[in-house]
Amino acid sequence: MKIAYFVLPHLGGTYTVFRHLRAGLAPDGIELCWLGLTPAGQGLPAGMEREAAFGTLVEATASDDGKSTARLMERAILAGGFDGVVVNVLSDRVQTNIVRYLPPYLLRLMVVHNITPGTYAAAAAIRPYVHATVCVSQRCRDDLVKRHHFPAGRTFVIANAVSLDAFPATDRPARPIGQGLRLLFLGRIEDASKGILWLPGILERLPASSTLTIAGDGPDIKRLKAVMPGVTPRVVYAGAVAADAVPALLAAHDIFLMPSRYEGLPMALVEAMAAGCVPVASALRGVTDMIVENGRDGLLFPVGDTARAAALVRALDKDRAQLHGLSLGARRKVAGAFTVERMAAQYAAVLRDIAANPPPLAAPLALDGWSMPRGLRAGLRTFLPRPLKNWLRGVRERL
Repeated sequence: MKIAYFVLPHLGGTYTVFRHLRAGLAPDGIELCWLGLTPAGQGLPAGMEREAAFGTLVEATASDDGKSTARLMERAILAGGFDGVVVNVLSDRVQTNIVRYLPPYLLRLMVVHNITPGTYAAAAAIRPYVHATVCVSQRCRDDLVKRHHFPAGRTFVIANAVSLDAFPATDRPARPIGQGLRLLFLGRIEDASKGILWLPGILERLPASSTLTIAGDGPDIKRLKAVMPGVTPRVVYAGAVAADAVPALLAAHDIFLMPSRYEGLPMALVEAMAAGCVPVASALRGVTDMIVENGRDGLLFPVGDTARAAALVRALDKDRAQLHGLSLGARRKVAGAFTVERMAAQYAAVLRDIAANPPPLAAPLALDGWSMPRGLRAGLRTFLPRPLKNWLRGVRERL
């Protein structure tokens, strides 16, 4: 079986999932290849050139309606001899929408990576045209089944996973009480989802011996630096980090700080735990509490509660035995529940089931009539002021 996985190689969680899934599915006789879109003449992102061996790059046209790009994508899918496709909802709108136009013999699996209303609206728009839906967290499945009427028998929870081969095989030693804690934020530098503008409010409440490394890049890096002036001697901006350098970075830090407003199932959090880097993360129902058992393998705080987040870190600074115990618990949690082998086996089971017993789908649409359904177009929430949207997201999680 040969499956096209819609993603463009990049330094991010979705592509990390592809890499792990490709390796995990190979022993089952399932070949997973990426298929990604990029503007004409741009090529693969810098540093991703070696990934060309595992997929196909489609250079998008300048067409306003996406129809020409969709035709190029369809041509690449058919020429590649694929038996099916995996669409990552909203990773690209053309790639999400094209499942409504593909030939009926192609298997279609949708993966929902986030818990936002926009993501759910897009998923609902293409649901009649996919054979099954994979949700990366329990929260996502609950929302889609209970509130958006997805069929329970074809909507699955498969958590993202990490390859333990890249992480140390032994537990890290306890951090001596006299040494300051080393905190790490790793991810996209963006406030709406990642809550990065809460980082200064957390750090300023911590002992002067605590340091913070901010690893990643994104649209809000300048805003973050502008509000961090009082504590900059304790802050290191590491920039974007290559995937193969992440385990060493995590191993060099004690606490993984994740103040997100919303997530799907954060790969960086699972990777941190695999490295024994203790998570102190936002409590997101059905997402972070699906990964972290509070007090056993990490600590959770209410979304936006910078005082509580800082208090948890200060407590770990004083109680290094608890810090060490959480580190051990984190590593064991990942080794038992978030392995590539487990994730790949679950995906393989879904793919083989829908191949053997494909449920009926809506008839494919004609590409000549290409259009974006309502769920893939900008809704009213797009035009809300950013502060209001951020406030609503925080309130939603606290409630």
